[in-house]
Amino acid sequence: MNYTEIKSSIRNKNSEPIYFLMGDEPYYIDRLSDEFSKNLLSNEEQEFNKVTLYGKEITVDQIISEAKQFPIGSEKRLIIVKEAQYVKNIEALDVYLDNPQSSSVIVISYKGKSIDKRKKFGKNLAKKCVVFESKKIYENKIPSWILEYVTKKGFAIDNSSTAILAEYLGADLSKITNELDKLMLIINKEEKITTELIEYHIGISKNYNVFELQNALGNKDIVKANRIINHFAANPKDHHIVAVISSLFSYFQKIMVYHFLNDKNPKSAGIALKVNPFFISQYQNASRKYNTKQLFNIFKYLKDYDLKSKGVNNKSTSQNGLLKELIFKILHT
Repeated sequence: MNYTEIKSSIRNKNSEPIYFLMGDEPYYIDRLSDEFSKNLLSNEEQEFNKVTLYGKEITVDQIISEAKQFPIGSEKRLIIVKEAQYVKNIEALDVYLDNPQSSSVIVISYKGKSIDKRKKFGKNLAKKCVVFESKKIYENKIPSWILEYVTKKGFAIDNSSTAILAEYLGADLSKITNELDKLMLIINKEEKITTELIEYHIGISKNYNVFELQNALGNKDIVKANRIINHFAANPKDHHIVAVISSLFSYFQKIMVYHFLNDKNPKSAGIALKVNPFFISQYQNASRKYNTKQLFNIFKYLKDYDLKSKGVNNKSTSQNGLLKELIFKILHT
């Protein structure tokens, strides 16, 4: 079952005895666990029939013992196992899979990794209970994910805002939704989420972020690039050099790919570069500023300064100094 199907089954009170929620992306696992906790049982039923266990504190035997108890004044008993990745010998749950208690629902939140489906326990899970695997979303998909999330909530957001949020918050869906939810509590649905609103309410500067640095470099705007770098230097905790270099590498890599595209139509180029077609004009413009020879030199600079930031061939230059040197070389390559 997928995420939507499981949510629907919970709200329709059509539950299975065991749900095993696993994977690298905790967001969907947490949302489903909360859904079970709030909506499978009524408020009155929860008082005597909902148990929450934590992986670091329990054993498999304790989970099974709780599951074998009968509900009181309810058709179902709910056992939620959080942080199940810390349960020792989780495979011992195998003995319960063959004969689960029909009046109990066990929800196992196994975050940060997945059970190997090729092994006996993994195969039994797939056969005898509902397995949901929550996979990480690639960073290039985050702007589209943000747009879909906001649209489903009945709000609107512009493309620049999705890009800034993705750059600043990364692929942490929980952090992204937390910031968006706070913002959507403040504004009206008639208002579109813009970079100005994000700067005012969330604190992410619309002028001083990696996204704007990329634009400044793509336009070879020396004044703007230096202004942004000086802001980064004054706020090193928010703009660590390793993260900046990683973003710049991805940016210039896309410019290189653009050079070799046969079909430079925005829609086709967007698919090839894995970016919103709205931003293709920026890569088109940057490709005119940087030829392939210059790009190869930039990749060398990025590699060199990544190593220097980690102490290789660098004894005393600070992060701020390294960033300023790197941006100077890119702009004058």
